[in-house]
Amino acid sequence: MPFIIPTTDGKLIEEHFGNGSNKDSNISIAHMIAPPNWSEPFQTPEFDEYTYIIKGKKQFIIEDETVVLKAGQSIKIEKNVRVQYSNPFSEPCEYLAICLPAFSIDLVNREA
Repeated sequence: MPFIIPTTDGKLIEEHFGNGSNKDSNISIAHMIAPPNWSEPFQTPEFDEYTYIIKGKKQFIIEDETVVLKAGQSIKIEKNVRVQYSNPFSEPCEYLAICLPAFSIDLVNREA
């Protein structure tokens, strides 16, 4: 049974493995649904993040390059790279995210 990570931005985060679900700090695996017009602040995480898009589209601004992925596509964002995740589109985006080491609010380094 996944652990539902509480959010205030409308994004559904179902963590199957990781700090929130089974206290594993080595890896986190989460199923997510980002609502239309969702975005996060820029961040420079201290973990690698792999994303696989199941449905919809997701936008990544990596340093100064904008990349849009759609269903069936995937990407790896290296740790210590400045990135912003968003869904500026009209449909929800469903995706899987895997972080090595596990996602932690202490390691994500979100900008104010």
